[in-house]
Amino acid sequence: MSDSRRVLITGAGSGLGRAMAIRYAKAGARVACIDLIAERAEETKAMLAGGGHLAYTVDVGSDAAMETLRDNVLREWNGVDVLYNNAGIASGGPMIETTMEEWRRIIEIDLFSVVRGCRLFLPTMLAAGRGQIVSTASFAGLAGAPGIMTYGVAKAAVVALSEQLRAEVQAKGVRVSVLCPSFFRTNLCESGIGAPRVMVAAQRLMDESPDTLDGVADKVFAAAERGDFMIIPTRREPMRWRLKRWFPEFYFRQLQKLSAVAAMNNKQG
Repeated sequence: MSDSRRVLITGAGSGLGRAMAIRYAKAGARVACIDLIAERAEETKAMLAGGGHLAYTVDVGSDAAMETLRDNVLREWNGVDVLYNNAGIASGGPMIETTMEEWRRIIEIDLFSVVRGCRLFLPTMLAAGRGQIVSTASFAGLAGAPGIMTYGVAKAAVVALSEQLRAEVQAKGVRVSVLCPSFFRTNLCESGIGAPRVMVAAQRLMDESPDTLDGVADKVFAAAERGDFMIIPTRREPMRWRLKRWFPEFYFRQLQKLSAVAAMNNKQG
């Protein structure tokens, strides 16, 4: 399998972003590896099969930095065929423990980075009449779970943005996908902000997850290539999503039970 697509991935320096970069490059695409840390972006680029790849150090939370990235990529490639808005940070804690600084930081990185990517790279896709935008949200954006207030709200907004964008651009040749995984083993918590005990609990759930990075990446890549809109690549979450949609009150009662058990385990831990 080979193609000549131009694929830009934010947060490509580690975790799922790096795994997806490897898969796109293996399929023959050229990949622009975007990361906040220069060494990580370059490491990912060096791991990729084929040639013609790029690596840029970019703060996706900065308007100016993202505009510069757009200018650089347009100069090198004259546009992108696949935009993967993957960069993000984790947060945790209930509403009463949040600060406005935390809200602004999470919205700036986890939501507005997606907005920036779409605004800056969508015009050339629309002009070409083809393209794809994939954005990493989280099952937290669907679950309505307690204790992850800022993160859940930001990721829910990414889901809503993707739904609305799909309705706007699908008829114009641009496909949109949104990714909603639950816990699997990555380094997401390294950049986490908010309540430390929630980050510890989240890391434990990642470590205990039945899902692996490679397994999730394989599912995401296959689903994105098919053009699926809602991609839920972790094992337990598709049924939980169906329960919430079809039996919302039953889902809520089960969520309350799971939350009570988790709270007790956190106290004991």
